Amino acid sequence: MKKIIIYFLVLLYTNVSFAQVSKTKIVKDSITELDQVIVTASRTAQKRSEAPIAISVIGKVAIEDAKAQTMDLLLNKVSGVYMANLGNEQHSMSIRQPITTKSLFLYLEDGIPIRTTGVYNHNALLEMNLTAAERIEVIKGPSSALYGSEAIGGVVNVITAAPPTKFSGYFNSQVNNNGYKRADVQAGGTIGKLGLLINSYYAQRNNGQIQYSDFSKKAISIKADYKFTDKLSLNNSMTYVDYASDMTGGLDSTKFAKKDFTSLHTFTYRDVYSLRVKSSLTNKWNDKSQSSVTVLYRDNSIKQNPSYSVSSTANPLRFKGQINDNSFATKALFFMHVQEFNWLKSKVVLGANVDRSPQEYYAKFIWINKDAASGKFISYNQITPDSLLSNYKTNITNVASYLNYEFTPIKNVRVVAALRQDNFTYDFKNSLPTTPTSGGPSSIQQFNRVTPKIGFTYNIKGIGVYANYSEGYVPPQITELFNSVKTPFLKAQEFYNYEIGGWFTMLKNKLFIDWSYYKLKGTNEIISVRQPDQSNVNQNAGKTKHQGIEYGIRYKFSEALQFRYSGTNAKHVYVENIVKGINFNGKEMSGAPRFISNAEITYKPTWFKGFRIGAELQHLGKYFMDDMNKYTYKGFDLVHLRSGYSIKHWEMWLNITNLTNEYYTTSATKSTASGGSSYSYNLGAPREITVGLGYKF
Repeated sequence: MKKIIIYFLVLLYTNVSFAQVSKTKIVKDSITELDQVIVTASRTAQKRSEAPIAISVIGKVAIEDAKAQTMDLLLNKVSGVYMANLGNEQHSMSIRQPITTKSLFLYLEDGIPIRTTGVYNHNALLEMNLTAAERIEVIKGPSSALYGSEAIGGVVNVITAAPPTKFSGYFNSQVNNNGYKRADVQAGGTIGKLGLLINSYYAQRNNGQIQYSDFSKKAISIKADYKFTDKLSLNNSMTYVDYASDMTGGLDSTKFAKKDFTSLHTFTYRDVYSLRVKSSLTNKWNDKSQSSVTVLYRDNSIKQNPSYSVSSTANPLRFKGQINDNSFATKALFFMHVQEFNWLKSKVVLGANVDRSPQEYYAKFIWINKDAASGKFISYNQITPDSLLSNYKTNITNVASYLNYEFTPIKNVRVVAALRQDNFTYDFKNSLPTTPTSGGPSSIQQFNRVTPKIGFTYNIKGIGVYANYSEGYVPPQITELFNSVKTPFLKAQEFYNYEIGGWFTMLKNKLFIDWSYYKLKGTNEIISVRQPDQSNVNQNAGKTKHQGIEYGIRYKFSEALQFRYSGTNAKHVYVENIVKGINFNGKEMSGAPRFISNAEITYKPTWFKGFRIGAELQHLGKYFMDDMNKYTYKGFDLVHLRSGYSIKHWEMWLNITNLTNEYYTTSATKSTASGGSSYSYNLGAPREITVGLGYKF
């Protein structure tokens, strides 16, 4: 059935009259256009052709046409990227790394990290307001030379929309057959020197595929920009997210095989509160000189009654669990100056920042009661007075400075070099006696790192090549350092990247191809090492190797009919990795598909003005579920169909994701340390038919 549908879609598009559709000019918007302007590569606006990195852009039209409910439906269009949807906007990520929850990716909003170093959360992108996104830029490979820690596998920068010059906006509502409802609102305009914009959405899911998997999310972003003069401006923004979700966990092998979507967990949850307030004062001294100062405040909390902490006791009807809260607040100051010179068409970007983020964590013990008849966990009770498992605070301070310099030594050649220096201080204060549960003794840990990057581009007559060398690093997370009786001596994890790539256009710019080949080596990676006394201690004892090729093809049959293809072939291997006495040297890393691809064809006919239709095929290749390479997940193929129609102020759309109703998992793991029940499958969404209605004003 799936193959028949795919063949039908191919026939549908390839039998369109090209002569008929070539008359209409549509808005240019592409993931891989060479002449587009990007900002993430150097923190300033520059041509894509002058950036010696692998970077992709998801533009405004692509975002508007997709009407994506979750960000993975956008990011998975990019070569080298697989964002695994874990349900209700929760996710793990794979960019030049296996599918992982490790702190190897940096998420930015308008160039500023949305979370502080040391308190990484793999679900961080749910703290974004997708309605506010004007475009999304994705850098693949280390970018620590500009952005600091965690920018290893990749950087995702969500660039938000600016206030419009005239009062305008929209209201969208959508609903699907899997319990999902959503409403989006945007409104803004400019009065005199003041521009205002509000973006907001509310989403919820009730009675979804898996039992006890409801969620709700409120997100609002406000921008207020004031232009004092033609040279001096003040830009203010606020993003607020209130998120609540049931936490059922993954399915085990038996339930996945039987398609049993019941859950034992009736009350486990994850609640996220996120507030970011930013104010930037920018002065343009002249045509070649500009400075900005930014003040940032973050307030963030993740509260959980986690399903993964439920454990058994001697009593089959009584289990142990916990309620925890991990929070931080940030006060940060950023400075940046951009200076251009006529000599060699040089440009210098100088920057510095101070980030102070007090972090707090506590966990309370709870007793969980299991119902004998149903086998479900039906209630819990807290011990009085509270029995604290953990209670600590960490004052995290980051002081950094960076320099980015680019110049043109000879015609058609652009050289870019960057250098960043970071100093981190973790001032850890444990309020409980030192135990394996409560963590280590109070102490102060410091980390310093100088990170370089250098590369060049060469462009001539629509053909370009680039090469770069870059380094990245990740200082230890708070949990890696202090969640043991004795604080281990740990250094930052380090990564070294060697990369070449290029692009070219043919057939009068109808065909565009870009590619990149990389080798990424990881050292000092933190793993748990078995000691002679049979205890396990975190050490910088791991080495990994990652290499692959990423490529994208875009062909314009006409202005109305376009085709895009993104592909990645990669291999991720343990070089040195002996965890708790088990040797994984030479094994492929789990969750690391060798092949990922995404193809899409879109059609906007002239004979049906305002109509659009597109089909997308997403492929994830097979991969090992365990690090001993004994268990394999076959991967999956998904077909998405999207259509819409706009007339005057109104827009209607119909999106069908997973058109063939593929039964699959977005992420599958198998632990070799225990029995068969250690399988875990994060269930992929079934066929979802979404209808939407919008009004623009």
